[in-house]
Amino acid sequence: YIMEKAVGLTDKAALDVGCGGGILAESMAKVGAKVTGIDLADDSLNVAKLHALESGVTNVSYKKQTVEDHAAENPEQYDVVTCMEMLEHVPDPESIVKSVAQLCKPNGRVFFSTLNKTAKAYLLAIVGAEKVMKLVPDGTHDFDKFIKPAELIRWAEQCGLKVRGSIGLNYNPFNDVVSLKPDLSVNYILHFEKLA
Repeated sequence: YIMEKAVGLTDKAALDVGCGGGILAESMAKVGAKVTGIDLADDSLNVAKLHALESGVTNVSYKKQTVEDHAAENPEQYDVVTCMEMLEHVPDPESIVKSVAQLCKPNGRVFFSTLNKTAKAYLLAIVGAEKVMKLVPDGTHDFDKFIKPAELIRWAEQCGLKVRGSIGLNYNPFNDVVSLKPDLSVNYILHFEKLA
C-alpha cells in the first residue's frame, strides 16, 4: 500500500516514526528508500540495528529521538513519513501528527495507522487479542486512546496534510494472515499528501 501510494520508494528519503524493531523501516530500505527510523525504546532500536546488520541492509539508520525533536532538526526533509500503530500509545497524538507534517517535504506522502474507536475494535484488540488469545500483553491498549479516522484527518488537515486514501488492516489470528480491506472499523491506514 505504501509503495503504491508513494509511487515507489526508490531513492526516496523515508522516515519511520516509532520504528520499533525496524520491520517497516528495513522493508522500505530493501526496495530502495534511504530510511531513518526513530523510536524511544532502546531495546527495540538495538533489535532493529542488529537485524539490519545481519541482513546487510545499509541504507537504513536508527536514532533514539522524539519526533518533535527530529522535526525541529529536519523540517521538510522526507519524501515519505510513516507512523504505524503508535498514535494509540502516546499521550499527545496530535503533537505527533503535527511533527510528522513538519518533517514531510511539500508533495510528499504520509501514512498513519492506528485503531479506530469502535466497539468492534475494543472487542478484537482488547478483549480478543489481550484477554482471550493473549497475542499481546494485557494492558497494551487503552480504548480511550483509540482514534476515529475523522479525528485523525482533522488533525492532519490542520497541519497542511490532505487525505488521499484509506484502507483497513485485517488480521486473522487463526491462519496468521494480514490483509488489506475497505473496512476501517478496527485497524486502518490513512494516506496523506503534504500540500505545497
